[in-house]
Amino acid sequence: MLAEDISRDLLSVAVTRSLNIQDQDISFERCSTGKFNTTYFVESSGLAPLVLRIAPADDRRANLFYEYRMMRQEPALHETIGQRTTVPIPAIKAHDFSHELFDRDFLVMERVSGTPVSEHWGLGRQGFERMLCQVGESLRQVHALRSNHYGYLGEHRPMEPQNNWTEAFVIMWHKLLDDIQSCGGYNQNEADSMRRLLESHLGRFNRQAPSSLLHMDIWAQNILADSQGRMTGLLDWDRALWGDPEIEFAVLDYCGISEPPFWEGYGEKRDKSPEARIRNVFYLLYELQKYIFIRRVRGKNPALADQYRSQSLALASQIGLRL
Repeated sequence: MLAEDISRDLLSVAVTRSLNIQDQDISFERCSTGKFNTTYFVESSGLAPLVLRIAPADDRRANLFYEYRMMRQEPALHETIGQRTTVPIPAIKAHDFSHELFDRDFLVMERVSGTPVSEHWGLGRQGFERMLCQVGESLRQVHALRSNHYGYLGEHRPMEPQNNWTEAFVIMWHKLLDDIQSCGGYNQNEADSMRRLLESHLGRFNRQAPSSLLHMDIWAQNILADSQGRMTGLLDWDRALWGDPEIEFAVLDYCGISEPPFWEGYGEKRDKSPEARIRNVFYLLYELQKYIFIRRVRGKNPALADQYRSQSLALASQIGLRL
């Protein structure tokens, strides 16, 4: 059953039961921007505006290793961020991971004001730069949240926590390659070559990287802003991990966020050493290669997946990939 096939009556039961309120007239409007979860705006005369987010079905074959049940880490993350930072995030009002109503995890959260920057056509350059600066200020606070372990540490448990970033990234790299190879995105030689490439550069990762909380999915769709460019919400924390902030910077590069106003807000200079540039290629590859799997498995578009494959192999060749 697809999430969009769930009846409106069942959606209403999900909201009223999880909030422990009486049945009432509730309307649901499908949010068009969600790509992984299915999201509805919830309206009722007796409720403040809410959002219902429904995760995909529990099918490990259709999800990358860290995507499987990743919604389950969001309640604890939202609580931590809400208590220890001033980052504007929606409060999670309820969650249900029991699958008693339907075969999906779901969250009910408040709906914060603002428009996704991806749909903010009238924002203008000045407003866009103001938003980028505030994203930088917010990420500085988030990256200041630290753990004693590294990797995906949330309740979905896609890996064992590690005591240093290098060991965590090695596990993440190999698990990602396992998923790509399993769907035919890489052949055996390509996957093995990517594994050897990281091994040949591991010395460049031997540094005291902090275990910072990382969002890992900041792009225009997940940033809400008002008409003046003031950021009103930073959304979708389900891909979060704990580790080296440099990997977050690579995602920001890929998504067009790491512009000068972002760094003004972030308040720290970026490491541009030769070692950091090599690490950045690996971190960018970690972001880029996931689309080989996503387009092939969930998108059913092997031609587009092969474009990501070619881009990834070309990028890796710049730091010594040999096939």
